[in-house]
Amino acid sequence: MQRRQLLQGAAAGVLLSGCGWTLGNVRSPITGSNPNELYIYTWAGYTDERLLAQFEQQTGIRVVADTFESNESMLAKLQAGGGGAYSIIYPSDYMVKKMLDLALLQPLDKSLIFGLDQLFPRFQNPRYDPSNRHSVPIAWGTTGLLYNPQKVGPVTDWQFLWANQAKLRRRITLLNDVRETMGAALKKLGYSYNSTNPQQIQQAYQELVKLKPAIAAFTSDGWRPQLLAGDLFICMCYSSDAKQVISENQTFQYTVPSSGSSFFIDTLVIPRTAPNPQGAYAWINFLLQPDIAAQVVEQLEFATPNQAAFTKLTAAKQQDQTLFPSPAVLAKLESLEPIGSATATFEEYWTRLTSS
Repeated sequence: MQRRQLLQGAAAGVLLSGCGWTLGNVRSPITGSNPNELYIYTWAGYTDERLLAQFEQQTGIRVVADTFESNESMLAKLQAGGGGAYSIIYPSDYMVKKMLDLALLQPLDKSLIFGLDQLFPRFQNPRYDPSNRHSVPIAWGTTGLLYNPQKVGPVTDWQFLWANQAKLRRRITLLNDVRETMGAALKKLGYSYNSTNPQQIQQAYQELVKLKPAIAAFTSDGWRPQLLAGDLFICMCYSSDAKQVISENQTFQYTVPSSGSSFFIDTLVIPRTAPNPQGAYAWINFLLQPDIAAQVVEQLEFATPNQAAFTKLTAAKQQDQTLFPSPAVLAKLESLEPIGSATATFEEYWTRLTSS
């Protein structure tokens, strides 16, 4: 499929070249909203100034990007009424299902989206959102451990953190994400990331309590400068973040723990309260362009679900095991699933762990 160019249009609306519709035909539900501004709520590192400038040049729409550290903190802000300005949000797979159950998302008008057929087949009908009725997958990756082999190593599994706790005191960071960090402890014990068994969840919490003297912080992004400076030895992180750090310093190595970890898909959704849905569709179509999606991989270091974009990557990038792990590694991974009433149990233990 040919790349579809978004062109800057007249004040009446922004035209999508060759597709027979205008962004001006998508009406905003909030009177007085500015069609030339788009507020998005995303993960740190998922946009940069170059990307935002390209979008504004193509569409005339200025983007303001705010970031969150975890799916749970994003949802809490929305439920507290602090998300009314956003027209695009980047929840992960399991959070899409949760947001659907809470009636927070608009169904997508597929007639206004171009490029969904270019996704790899496994991303076209996901369990969390059949037929992508409410979400568009935009990035995927793994959760693992990034470490300095000059200080420790080799690191092959979660168990390494507990087995070497004495020499790792205050040299470790874990993600500020209840499902990921509790999930890592569950996998270390041989359980599922998605366990709802109260005894297993309690055991995972107790394992993290044991490890806590070695933990410098629970953070999803603030670990980078400390790791690069040598103050940290091992950081739990997402593969895209690991790749960015490795590109700065080839010393560091990333591993997906041998006992298993998580496979995540991050998506684009339009909340029901979106003040600028026309801008939201423009953003979705912009990122689905194969040239743009390939540029995002090269520039921002995420794995793309866009098959047409993948073919445009360099051979070195296509073969990069940090971004695109082997089938053998993928077979050990679990996607996070909603855990229903067990969510409260996770949250209770997480509060105890992070506040003590």
